Amino acid sequence: MNKLSKEKNNSKDQNEIKNDMSKIKKGQLKKDKNALYINNQDYFLTFSDLEVSDGIDVIENIIILSNRYIKNQIKNKDINDEELIEITETYKEKNNIEGSYICQNFDNLEYIVNSYDDISIITVISNDLEVQEFTNNLKVVNSDKGFVDARLNIGQIILINKSLSPKMLIQIYKIATKQKAKFFESLHLPTHINNILNTDDFLLVGANLPEESLNEEYVMEFGLDITNMEYEDKNIDLNEFYERIEDAVTISCEDALDKINLTIGILDYFVSEGILIGDLVEAGIELLAGVEVTDEIKEKLEKQILKSLEDINVIALLMSAIRTEEDFQKNRVREVDVSDDPAYLYTDEVLGLAISNQIAGTKATFNFKRYDEAKPGIIYGLGPMVDDIFAGLIAGCMSKIFEE
Repeated sequence: MNKLSKEKNNSKDQNEIKNDMSKIKKGQLKKDKNALYINNQDYFLTFSDLEVSDGIDVIENIIILSNRYIKNQIKNKDINDEELIEITETYKEKNNIEGSYICQNFDNLEYIVNSYDDISIITVISNDLEVQEFTNNLKVVNSDKGFVDARLNIGQIILINKSLSPKMLIQIYKIATKQKAKFFESLHLPTHINNILNTDDFLLVGANLPEESLNEEYVMEFGLDITNMEYEDKNIDLNEFYERIEDAVTISCEDALDKINLTIGILDYFVSEGILIGDLVEAGIELLAGVEVTDEIKEKLEKQILKSLEDINVIALLMSAIRTEEDFQKNRVREVDVSDDPAYLYTDEVLGLAISNQIAGTKATFNFKRYDEAKPGIIYGLGPMVDDIFAGLIAGCMSKIFEE
């Protein structure tokens, strides 16, 4: 269990934050329909990959502008940094926001906040995905934009209520980036969803400036030299602190997925393999002999396939092959090479037989041999592990609908 797991309930929903205008450490978080911004009159020292501007900055405002707002201001589909600056300046003027800033153009402004003592993470979510009902018991992730144009981006603003050096901010940035990537990699999301994940995200790490930098007389005499200020780095247990950063990043990503209710099911892994239920129906009837192919048979087969996909044992066998093939294809297992579909690999057939038997018993295992050898329709182009499991699925379902 990570160190921050017990504090997960500190995450606040958007309405609570909007109502009380919760202060995030020294900064005040505000949001309207056009932007999310954090103002700190005592300045943030930041390191970020924001569009304006990336790198080290000393600023009073962090501004995330809605892409919809930007499109209303400019007709060009693509916006350059100069145009983004101009639009941000206009927004600042209309909303009486004063002081220096860095900013980002982001599709959506839905967000959550997680706070843990001296660490706060504002996670901004842009999501085009929706979990839709497919049957009474099956769901699938879909998007009105299609999976070519759809996006799922999770941007993060990490604010530390300490004065930290630029070197340490860069180190935190690296740690947070790696931890975020590690978290999403661990999910093993279906390929078509993973391909649209975090293609346009952002990360900002911000901390306080040392107290002396806020003294006007001090600044007038010595200037604002951020490289030689007295930071709190040496007073921090770095290993413990970096571990808490990792935990906070992980929890914020978990909460972001909870916020958008994104869950993954067996049909999503079918989509990742390029398989539709209609494809399986067509493959099933391709080997039908001695019986006229009718719409009624197709409908029965489709219903049986969907019913079988509600069986936890069928799901377990299907996922065993899908995950195993992914590991093999990405060379995650040193001793295995399936590039030429080796003849001595027969575990795929074992899984296919098990699926057909689970659906329709021993009779279906004989039907499996026909579908495994012929590989009709969509099955022919599948990988060495998954072709047999789908052959088993179809063989079992075909046997089931004709068993009476």
